[in-house]
Amino acid sequence: MNRKSVISTGPVIFVILAATSFLTACSGMRPGYETPTVTINSFRTLPSQGALPNFEIGLHVINPNREALTLRGVSYTVSLDGHELIKGVGNELPVIDAYGEGGFTVTASPNLFAGIGFVTDLMRGPKDSVRYKLEAKLDVGTMRRAIRVSDTGEISLRASTSN
Repeated sequence: MNRKSVISTGPVIFVILAATSFLTACSGMRPGYETPTVTINSFRTLPSQGALPNFEIGLHVINPNREALTLRGVSYTVSLDGHELIKGVGNELPVIDAYGEGGFTVTASPNLFAGIGFVTDLMRGPKDSVRYKLEAKLDVGTMRRAIRVSDTGEISLRASTSN
């Protein structure tokens, strides 16, 4: 009687998937890795074709790491006094050199209803400044986790005076 050996493919596939998952997880762990910094360095109104203006937002990225930061895409939200006014995405981004910095601009349209809420809050009383918050997610490729960063600050509403 001739017996043929039958190898079950279930355990083999499991081992291959487990090894692949382990290697992918390890690629996201980088000893000494510091989160890059993203800040707003410009914000201007652009002409629009609708009732609401478009905005051009300049973002500045600082890479404090020893390897270049290849950006595949960015998604972001800009809030003013807690109102999420602007959400957008961008995909034509530069490579930020190791221990380097660079900038890029993205174009976005505001959320009408959030804008109404923000204007209503401004009309309730005079303010000297408005709080802003930028939240961004930087996509650095499929083998690494997205980098999430935020920046907060205040924008003065007072007219500047010069002597």
